[in-house]
Amino acid sequence: MNPSLSSSTPELVVEQRGPVLWLTISREERRNAMSHAVLAGMTQAISAAQTERDIRAIVVTGAGTKAFCAGADLQSAQAFTTDYSEPHGHLAQLLRVARASYLPLIARVNGACMAGGMGLMSMCDMAVAARHAIFGLPEVKVGVFPAQVLSVLQHLIPRRTLSEMCLTGEPITAAQALEAGLVNYVDDDVDLKLQWLLERLLDKSPAAIRRGLYTLKKVESMAFEESMSFTESQIALFTLTEDAREGQKAFQEKRKPHWAGR
Repeated sequence: MNPSLSSSTPELVVEQRGPVLWLTISREERRNAMSHAVLAGMTQAISAAQTERDIRAIVVTGAGTKAFCAGADLQSAQAFTTDYSEPHGHLAQLLRVARASYLPLIARVNGACMAGGMGLMSMCDMAVAARHAIFGLPEVKVGVFPAQVLSVLQHLIPRRTLSEMCLTGEPITAAQALEAGLVNYVDDDVDLKLQWLLERLLDKSPAAIRRGLYTLKKVESMAFEESMSFTESQIALFTLTEDAREGQKAFQEKRKPHWAGR
C-alpha cells in the first residue's frame, strides 16, 4: 500500500476499509476543528489515493457524534495560515486536490458542520448527514468571512440561502440543509445510510466513474459549445474502455458485469 494511505496521526485517522478510504478527523475534544496537520494529511491522502485502483471511494468524517468539523481551530495562534509569504494555504490546497479527485468523495456529517467544516463537506461529491447535525457559516461572528468555502459551496445551494448563512452567521438544521440541496440524505442512522449509498456506488464501473467525474468537473465551468465539443470526444473515449465493452456484453447476456476497472 502507498505509505501515504497508512500514515495516520493522532489528529487524522487514515484507514482503508475494503475499497473505501476513510479520513477521520480525530480531535473530538476540539469539536474536530481543523489543524494545519489535519489539512495537510487529508491533502496527501486524497492525492495518493488517485493512483490506487483498489480504492473506489473516499469518506470524510469526524470522530464521535457531536461534530463533523467545527472549522479552523480559533484557539491556535495561527488559525488561518502558518506563513503569510506562502501563496497557497492548507485549506485551499485541500480544496484543489479534492476538486481534482477522480475518486468520489462522500462526507459523513456526524454532527455540527461549521465554517471551514462546510468547506470539507462541500468539496465532497455527496453528503449524508445525521438528523442532529447542524450547518453554519459563523465567520462574521469573529470578524472574518467564509471566503475559501465559497469556492466549493456557492453552486450547491440557492443564493438567498447562502447569503443569509454568510451574512447572519446563523446555522440551519439538517432538514433545512436537505431542502436546500446541501446534502443528499439525512438519517437517524448515518452509517446505515452511508453504507446504502456506498453499495449503490461500488457495484458500478470504476472506469466510468473515474472518467465520468473528470468529465463532470471539467464541463461545469464551460460555455455550452465548449462543453459540447469536449463531451462529444469524451463519449467516444468512454466506449473504448474495457468496462464499457463488458457492460454492454453483460447487458446483452442478461448478467451482472465483471468490472476490470480499465
